[in-house]
Amino acid sequence: MITVTRINGKQITINADLIEFVETTPDTIITTMTGKKIFVLDPAELVIEKIVAYRQRCFENLRVKVK
Repeated sequence: MITVTRINGKQITINADLIEFVETTPDTIITTMTGKKIFVLDPAELVIEKIVAYRQRCFENLRVKVK
């Protein structure tokens, strides 16, 4: 989950696993796999950084065993 700021200034937390793509038009628009569009104040680069950090936290304790 990542927290972003909507255009109206309110923060929301969204499921990063459901994000299909992020675009800049000049506003940042997050489109989910369900087709929902979320307009946010955060620049696209920051949204991407938050997604990467979220995924790193999810997999930081992953152990892989090779036989």
